[in-house]
Amino acid sequence: MPQSLSADLHVDNVSVVFGRLRAIDTVSLKIRPRETLGLIGPNGSGKTTMVNVITGFQRPTAGRIRIGDTDITRVRPEGRASAGLSRTFQAVRLFGRMTVAENVEVGALGVGVSKRVARARAGALMEQLGLAHLSNVRSSSLPYGLERRVALARALATNPKFLLLDEPAAGLDENETDDLASALLEVRHTSGCGLLVIEHDMRLITKICDNVHVLAAGCTLAVGEPRDVIRDPAVIEAYLGVGAVDVSP
Repeated sequence: MPQSLSADLHVDNVSVVFGRLRAIDTVSLKIRPRETLGLIGPNGSGKTTMVNVITGFQRPTAGRIRIGDTDITRVRPEGRASAGLSRTFQAVRLFGRMTVAENVEVGALGVGVSKRVARARAGALMEQLGLAHLSNVRSSSLPYGLERRVALARALATNPKFLLLDEPAAGLDENETDDLASALLEVRHTSGCGLLVIEHDMRLITKICDNVHVLAAGCTLAVGEPRDVIRDPAVIEAYLGVGAVDVSP
């Protein structure tokens, strides 16, 4: 069932400094419920560091993270999960000896729900994401594309207000990426959560994102709707390259 969501996720003037390296330099962004924000940029631009800051795996040097008026900058990752933040990682981290159903249930159990609720939530998500027929299959036997889908289901099992996806289409072929796009659009519609998507696959970004935030060298380079951003000369020069993106329907 859709959640009752109203508060936005805010990143306020965040900087992260490692010695002499400014990995993120005074970046602000906002994600609304039912909105998908794409976070793109060259390798080393600060994208994963930003997701780590938002989800509590990296302490910012300056700035703050909040959901509505609630400051969560110093809240640990598990506390942020309970507050409604969930994520997936670049590397799929399934428990290989567990079944698909057990992997998804772990996500729900991690935020403190009962085994009965976790089982019901996992069942509904596997049905929604086309995984129900694999519920008793060990995750170690899955092909890569299905591993990614199970990781998505596990993150959704926390019942998040905001879901952050770090390169969800990495390693997928074109058909698998199209299936992922459809799944993410369905997730946003049914759950009401906001999505932040780090991705190099611009077909996926243009299909699912309402807005795009471009980072370069830790700084904000451009913000706007996908079709405008990918035609921005500064974005083309710094990241995309001339003729890199086909945005035809």
